[in-house]
Amino acid sequence: MNALRHLTFAAGLALAPVDAGGAQPEGWQALADERAVIRIADAIDRAVDAQDWKLARSYFADRVAVDFSTLSGQPPATIASDDLIGTWAANLKGSKTSLHLRTNHQAAIEGDAATVLSNGYAWNRMEGNGDPLWEVWGTYEHHLTRSGAGWKVDGFTFRMTHERGNPWVKATPGR
Repeated sequence: MNALRHLTFAAGLALAPVDAGGAQPEGWQALADERAVIRIADAIDRAVDAQDWKLARSYFADRVAVDFSTLSGQPPATIASDDLIGTWAANLKGSKTSLHLRTNHQAAIEGDAATVLSNGYAWNRMEGNGDPLWEVWGTYEHHLTRSGAGWKVDGFTFRMTHERGNPWVKATPGR
């Protein structure tokens, strides 16, 4: 069984793209770290879409540098993660649903710091004022730091590239 595990690992490295975001992972720990930070970026989306705010909060350090300026018009800031999650929870609740998708992850890990870049798409749906959909496309950047509690997001940026749909859905909290 051990030989099969090593063969699978070697095959995975051999079949990996030559340029997978800059540097090739070396060894089991590097692959595990890469998978862990990508999993966290994806898990945040699943928690938000499920409106599981306690779970969403668990992926963040106590404070987070956020930059949603291209989406909200607000300047970048470092805020309490509880405030970030509270803002999301106040907007995405009840009658307002969301779907977040992310792809083309590139993870770079240097010691106890990691950055995950990805492309993203999200939609919000809420009945009540014309077209019930609002959609957005862009790129995400998650910065994570490893501590005794594991990997935690301490930097989160979304750069909008396109949006369409009803701006009322974007701006109006769910009921």
